Amino acid sequence: MPVPERAAALSQALRAEEASDRLQAALTAGTHPDASYLEPLVARCAVEPDFYVRDMLTWALTRLPRDAVFDRLLAELSAEVPQARSQALHTLSKLGDPRAWPAITAEHLHDSDPEVARAAWRTAAGLAPDEAHSALAGELVLELGRGDIEVMRSLSRALVELGEAAIAPVRGADDGSALQRARHARATLRLIEDPEATFTLDGV
Repeated sequence: MPVPERAAALSQALRAEEASDRLQAALTAGTHPDASYLEPLVARCAVEPDFYVRDMLTWALTRLPRDAVFDRLLAELSAEVPQARSQALHTLSKLGDPRAWPAITAEHLHDSDPEVARAAWRTAAGLAPDEAHSALAGELVLELGRGDIEVMRSLSRALVELGEAAIAPVRGADDGSALQRARHARATLRLIEDPEATFTLDGV
């Protein structure tokens, strides 16, 4: 099948009504990778509603030529659709390419969409060089107290990954100015001391 036809066939398969069919299409794309699949896979990442299919789309992307995928994902970080940004960040975390670090901005870390922010926290913590850990921790603590328990847990795990560099900024956040922020800071410090501990807020 000619290259344009392969890409078109994948694009159509990824729009199937049943999630199981879309999952199979993404699995097949990753099992038999082809450079022409890049655009259909990236496009579907922005709109796919099923978590498991999105995860398979990410895996399929990691099977394609690395530099092409990397460049395309960087462009997607400025997409208007929040899911496009969050999936691009998530896939960059799976690539583990340190070249992505400079592209993760404060706007991503403080994105109004919680899924974009969570993906940015996780990806930044994994890719930041050692010398950037303190500055990154300073940005992340600004988000303490944000969102529901899952959002807070995600932020704490990112801070835990930064290790000792996060201790002083997190301690400074427990300044009594906001109850939820202080509780989140204390819960994060407990995780830094014992990363295997269960994440719980005081009084919960």
